[in-house]
Amino acid sequence: MTDIQHIDVFFSLQAFQEEELRGKTAVIIDVLRASSSIATAIHNGAKKVIPVADMSDAMKIATTMDQKDYLLCGEKNGIKIDGYQLGNSPAEYGPDVVKDKTLIFNTTNGTKAIKKASLANEVLVGTFLNQQSIINALQGREGEVALICSGWRGRISIEDILFAGSMLHTICEGNLPAAAKDGAKVAFGLFQKYGDDIEQAIRESDYAKRLADVVSSEDLAFCCKVNEFDVLPGMRDGILTNLNG
Repeated sequence: MTDIQHIDVFFSLQAFQEEELRGKTAVIIDVLRASSSIATAIHNGAKKVIPVADMSDAMKIATTMDQKDYLLCGEKNGIKIDGYQLGNSPAEYGPDVVKDKTLIFNTTNGTKAIKKASLANEVLVGTFLNQQSIINALQGREGEVALICSGWRGRISIEDILFAGSMLHTICEGNLPAAAKDGAKVAFGLFQKYGDDIEQAIRESDYAKRLADVVSSEDLAFCCKVNEFDVLPGMRDGILTNLNG
C-alpha cells in the first residue's frame, strides 16, 4: 500500500495548482454527484466518458462524432443543461441508457477538477460507490497521491472530505500516523467524527441544503453507499474508461 505519509488532501478545485500534481496519482472526488454518476455509468456499460470543462468544449467534441454513439451529459448549478440528454443523477445512467455509449460529461465542479489534474501521472475518479477499487489501485504505488475534493465553486464540501477521510481510515486501519500530512489529518478527523452516519452528515451539509430542490433524497442516499461497484474510472488520453475492465 502507498505510504500514507505520501497522501495529501486538497479541499477544493482552487486549493491546488496544476503543476503541483505533476508526477503524482490524483484521485478526483465529487460525491454529489459527478464521481458517483461516472462510476455508475461505467458500471452499467458506458464505453467511455469524456470529461469537459464547459459546454463549448462538449459541443466541439460532439460535432466530430456520430449522433447515435454519444450522449451529452451534465449539469450547471445542479440542474441538467438545456439540450443535454442526461443530467448528473446516477439514477439516469442505467444500462438501458448508457451501455456502449460515449458520454460527453460536463459538470460545475467535478469535470473541471478532472481537467485541472491533467499533469498528474495518473487520474482516477473515486467516490463511496467504488472506494475499495480506488484503494486497491493505490496498493504498491510509489510516489505521491493527491486526493482532490472538487468542492463547490472553491468552497469545501463535507461529502468529498468525508470520502477522503474514509479512504484514509481504511488504508491505515483507523490509526493515522503522526507524520501524516495536514490535509490527511483534517479529512481523517472529520471522518472520525461523522463516519458513523455518513448519510446524515451529508444531509445536514450546506451543499445538500443548497441543492435540496435539485438533488433528490434517493440520489443522496445512493451516493453514500460504500463499495457498490468494482470499477476504476481512470484517464487515458483525455478519456475515462474502466481500468479494471
